[in-house]
Amino acid sequence: MDMNQYLEVFIEESKEHLQACNEKLLVLEKNPNDLSIVNDIFRSAHTLKGMSATMGYEDLANLTHQMENVLDAIRNEKLSVTPTFLDIVFASVDNLEEMVFSIAEGGDGKKDVTVVVEMLKKLESGQGVNQKEMKSEDTNQLSENYSLNHINQEYDDFENAVIQQSKEQGFFAYELVITLREDCLLKAARVFMVFEILEKIGEIIKAVPSVDQLEDEKFDSQFTVAIVSKESSADIHSKIMKVSEIEEVKVHLLDPINSVNTQSNSQSIMQNGIEQKDTKQDSEQESTEKTAAKQGSAKNAKTIRVNIERLDILMNLFEELVIDRGRLEQISKELNNNELDETVERMSRISGDLQSIILNMRMVPVETVFNRFPRMIRQLAKDLNKRINLEIIGAETELDRTVIDEIGDPLVHLLRNAIDHGIEMPEDRMKNGKREEGNVFLKAYHSGNHMFIEIEDDGAGINRDRVLKKALDRGVVTEQQAPTLTDQQIYELIFSSGFSTADQISDVSGRGVGLDVVKSKIESLGGLVTIDSEEGKGSLFSIQLPLTLSIISVMLIELQNEKYAIPLSSIIETAVIKKEEILQAHNQKVIDFRGKIVPLVFLTEIFDVPVEHVNDDFISLLIVRKGDKMAALVVDSFIGQQEIVLKSLGNYLNNVFAISGATILGDGQVALIIDCNSLIK
Repeated sequence: MDMNQYLEVFIEESKEHLQACNEKLLVLEKNPNDLSIVNDIFRSAHTLKGMSATMGYEDLANLTHQMENVLDAIRNEKLSVTPTFLDIVFASVDNLEEMVFSIAEGGDGKKDVTVVVEMLKKLESGQGVNQKEMKSEDTNQLSENYSLNHINQEYDDFENAVIQQSKEQGFFAYELVITLREDCLLKAARVFMVFEILEKIGEIIKAVPSVDQLEDEKFDSQFTVAIVSKESSADIHSKIMKVSEIEEVKVHLLDPINSVNTQSNSQSIMQNGIEQKDTKQDSEQESTEKTAAKQGSAKNAKTIRVNIERLDILMNLFEELVIDRGRLEQISKELNNNELDETVERMSRISGDLQSIILNMRMVPVETVFNRFPRMIRQLAKDLNKRINLEIIGAETELDRTVIDEIGDPLVHLLRNAIDHGIEMPEDRMKNGKREEGNVFLKAYHSGNHMFIEIEDDGAGINRDRVLKKALDRGVVTEQQAPTLTDQQIYELIFSSGFSTADQISDVSGRGVGLDVVKSKIESLGGLVTIDSEEGKGSLFSIQLPLTLSIISVMLIELQNEKYAIPLSSIIETAVIKKEEILQAHNQKVIDFRGKIVPLVFLTEIFDVPVEHVNDDFISLLIVRKGDKMAALVVDSFIGQQEIVLKSLGNYLNNVFAISGATILGDGQVALIIDCNSLIK
């Protein structure tokens, strides 16, 4: 049976299931006792396993099968959700994503996942039962008044089996008694740092008090962790003592209790558990497949998957239709035939409706981009030892696919900047009267013919004086310019190339690369980015984007015998002034526009258009804006508003100053599209 015909569907559905796993795992991290979330993740893994096995991708199927086993143990309450469990399952999903993307790029989907599979097997067989038991009141009481002998007796069959098997494989089992200093302010943070070190050097098999209690700081100053590792006790001791506010670390070598009996008992328990689990999985698989079949038949009746290339072809054909429509409208005006006028008018209405439908077909919710950020934020917060709450608002807001494809990287830069530079360390936030957990808001919404994406944080904000000093040191601004700059203009200096306020270079930031790329990318999409900030309160980065890049509304203008198009999104208004109203300031011709001094830009000079000297007392102007900056473009005459198709100038003409593309007008002439952002300095 030829499976290639199903490959595209397999890839798309696999990506959807993996995205669902990522989202549900993040929810599970905040609600570790909600088994309904585990069931959802289990169903996605189960479906992915079946699809992978059918398509012949063994590595994918093996890894999802082992994930399924661990998730099944969780939902049957044989294991409980711990940070270790989450990290391992997240790592499994990352490996699955790599394999699926490899298949999408024409690869074979093979990957050595032995390490992750082994970690999942250890998790399934050795960690978790004790977590459930440690939730009992007896264990809670024990954790408050523990003794080493007591704890040693608390290892159950599974844990002793793990200790025994680890010894046989050349590992050592240790019990660590860690004491924090009495004046330690952030006990949970220190525990987290200790666990991070231990997870790098071995496998944690038990913690007293439980992980949940440690995270909630429900302990005095001591806690106990049992691990298996190949490191020596001296090395483990020295690594943990490097964590600040640790007073003492005692490392004891562990021996399993009744190891032979324990091992055989645990193996029989595991075998019985697997048999029962397989029976339960078979019955659940049947019910799941029936449910999926019902849902699938309902969905298939309403939706259909269409290759994006077909939509691109459809869009290109429609663009040609728009050009011909303009040509017909032009001919209709010249001939002045009533029947032709009516036909052209009707065709214009129908093509307008068709345009709306095609543009809507290309619209994609921004959640396709936003979905990858929670995982990134979680890992980044972990790396920086910060606590971050990311809230996404308006993920259902739709944007043209061509824009969607381009905004991912700029948003990554802005989010990383907000977490590294904006959100303070937990201890600093506490000192400033804030909650330990920093908030980052990612918001998307429509307004008019534009879409806005905002990234807001409640961090330290931007230090105005520090940014200005750096700008002066680097020569970005001069001593004469500095006093005239507004706060917002100073904030926008951080978009300068090579500009950074970081004192140290790290993996996250500090090299002065990022925000200048953000600005240039957003402006290349016909958008703009602005900053608002209050020191000590936080910052707000706002991105304005056009809804689509293919068909835009423009004002057609004329320079002598040449026609140009200016996007309506950049225009504030048109004006006609007398020549005597032109003023001179700093060797620049300007006008007084509603109380503001606006510089004049003579387009004939910019584009080197031959000028016939005509004595005219009036000048036609287009007032355009970029952020809070404005300019008045001097033109010969206005032709009128029109919808045009934006065409690229090609690879040979990609660096033409102040020209973003071209269009074909109704009379067959080519009009260049002016990039107002480049004209305003």
